Amino acid sequence: MRQLPYLLAIREALAEEMARDESVFVLGEDVQQGAFFITTGLMQQFGPERVMDTPLSETAVAGACVGAAMAGYRPVADFMFADFMYIAGNEIINNAAKWRFIHAGKVDLPLVFLACIGGGARLGPEHSQCPESYIMHVPGLKLVVPSTPYDAKGLMKSAIRDDNPVVYFYHKRLLGVQGDVPEEDYTVPLGVADVKREGTDVTVVATSAMVHAALAVAGELEGRVSVEVIDPRTLEPLDIDTIVRSVQKTGRLVIADEDTKRCGVSAEIAMQVMEHAFDALDAPIQRVGAANLPIAAGYMEQYVLPQPKDLVTAIEAVTGRA
Repeated sequence: MRQLPYLLAIREALAEEMARDESVFVLGEDVQQGAFFITTGLMQQFGPERVMDTPLSETAVAGACVGAAMAGYRPVADFMFADFMYIAGNEIINNAAKWRFIHAGKVDLPLVFLACIGGGARLGPEHSQCPESYIMHVPGLKLVVPSTPYDAKGLMKSAIRDDNPVVYFYHKRLLGVQGDVPEEDYTVPLGVADVKREGTDVTVVATSAMVHAALAVAGELEGRVSVEVIDPRTLEPLDIDTIVRSVQKTGRLVIADEDTKRCGVSAEIAMQVMEHAFDALDAPIQRVGAANLPIAAGYMEQYVLPQPKDLVTAIEAVTGRA
């Protein structure tokens, strides 16, 4: 099977869906050039009427896409950095997420809010956040966080074809990661987790870029601790059943997420496991996440974001195998 980098897998999904369905278009700041090369070349292929640059106004981008989706289009709103989606909060949280419910299901809102998340580029507190928990908190929004090129392409296609608003967060540190991507058309369903590595001693639920840290740590610990790595792939809907089945097998759980531990993704997953599989736990759940601080810039970033050594420490603590 051919290999593609993560960013090209996303771009290929956009191009194929735009070719398949004329109602799909891309709207955002600098999308004709492509700030992270996600949309680079699409304007030459599909024209400026379907790949439209906008003024620097996240609210205008989101609002235009909400209106277009209600009119029968399938827009993709590109915000570049997820940090700036807060500016468009009213359109995303109060309008896109709720209008289908307000109108008794008579209004579809098939649109994708696209943005990059995460640290690793030393860009400081306004360009490095992981706001997944904010999105998870809003009923009516679906949330995609792919970790591999295969998942990135398949989930983008599913997001575009969905009749609900879907927030699609790609991680900037994964843009160059290579992986198998089929040439034929395929989708990855929303709400189905993937067991990236099987194990028997401890379950590690890892999201986005932390999936790669978890797999690397699992490899380092091989022979001492058998680590099962689960990637939820989508956080809403969350495939809690796959996570619970794994915990019932291993008896131990570590959750690794780049969001802050306080009120973050890991807190929600931990609580759901407590509700569904408390009797299966042989040790307290451990969480690995960012400190409750703004993401520092430059070399100080590493002291705020979760590191692989933190994951090793958590696995050793939960298994008692130091």
